[in-house]
Amino acid sequence: MIYMLKEYAKAFGVSGCEGEIRGIIKNNVKEIGDVLIDRIGNLIVHKKGNGKKVMIAAHMDEVGFIVTNILNDGRIKFSPVGSIDSRILPSKRVTFYKNNIKGVIGAKPIHLQPIDERKNPFLLKDLFIDIGADSFEEVSKYVRIGDYATFESEYIELEEIIKCKALDDRAGCALITEAIKENYELDLYAAFTVQEEVGLRGAEVVSKVIMPEIAIVIEGTTCADIAKNERDFVTALGLGPAISIMDRTSAADINLVKRIVEIAKNNNIPFQYRKGNVGGNDAGIIHKTGKGCITATISVPTRYIHSPVSMISKKDFENTLKLLKLVLHSLEED
Repeated sequence: MIYMLKEYAKAFGVSGCEGEIRGIIKNNVKEIGDVLIDRIGNLIVHKKGNGKKVMIAAHMDEVGFIVTNILNDGRIKFSPVGSIDSRILPSKRVTFYKNNIKGVIGAKPIHLQPIDERKNPFLLKDLFIDIGADSFEEVSKYVRIGDYATFESEYIELEEIIKCKALDDRAGCALITEAIKENYELDLYAAFTVQEEVGLRGAEVVSKVIMPEIAIVIEGTTCADIAKNERDFVTALGLGPAISIMDRTSAADINLVKRIVEIAKNNNIPFQYRKGNVGGNDAGIIHKTGKGCITATISVPTRYIHSPVSMISKKDFENTLKLLKLVLHSLEED
C-alpha cells in the first residue's frame, strides 16, 4: 500500500489537468468493479450490491500553477491553482505537465532589494518561473499560456514519516483503492473526484449522478502540531485519523460520527477530533445531494499542506485504512 501511495503522490494532477493520476488509479481499480469516467473527469468504481447505497470519496487533484503570460525576456508569469501561500514559493522547483520541462520560481535577488522591500514577502505579481530561456521565442518552444505545472518533489520515507507533494489527497485515493478490494454487503461506489481544490466541482457532479444515501470522505487535512500555541492545533501527527465535526463547508452527521468513534474505541484504533472549523472538502457539496446525504469525513493529518514537502505519519495512514474498512462493514447492518 505504501508503494501505491508513492506512485499516486508523485503523479501529476493539478486541478483541471488530472489525466495522469486518473490513468494510474484506473489501472489499479479496473479489476475491482465497474469503472466509469464522467464528462468532467471523475473516476467512479461501482461494486454492485443489494445493501445501502454508500459512496466513499477522495479527490485526485492537487494544487499547482497555470501559465498566464510569457514575457519577452523569457520569464513565465503564472497564477496558482488552488490555495498556495505565496511566501513559500521563491526558489521552489516546478515541473510542467506536457513535456516534463523543469523550472524554478524566481524573484528579485536580495542584493537588489532596498532594505524596506526586504521586510515584506513577495507578492504573486513579483514572481515568475524560469526555465533557463532568455526570450519569448525560446520559451514558446516548450511552454505556452494555459500550461499547467506542479511542485517538483521527491518522495521520501523518514522512518515513521512520509514526505512528498500532493499527500492531500493522494493519501485518500490510496486508502480508498485499498479499501474497495474487500467485499461489503453494500451498493458501494468509490469516487475519485476532480477539481476539489478549486471549488468542490467534481464532487458536485458525481454526487448528483450517484445520489448516495451515505457518504464518507477520506481527506488529507491540516496538521499544525508544530505551532507554538496548542490552541492553534487542528490535528497532530501520529495521534490517529482525524474525525470531523464541522468545517467551513459542512457539519458531519452526528449519528454517523458517533458510530465512527465507537468503532475506533471498540477496536483500539487511535483517533482524534479535527479541531476548529477552518477549511473544507468534498463533503461540503456531497451532504447537500438530493434530499440530503448522511455524510462524515475521516482525514489523514498532513503537515505543510499545499506545499512540496507535505508530511504524514505511516501509522495514521494505516489506522485510517483499518477504521474505514470497519466503518463500511458496520454500514451493512440496519
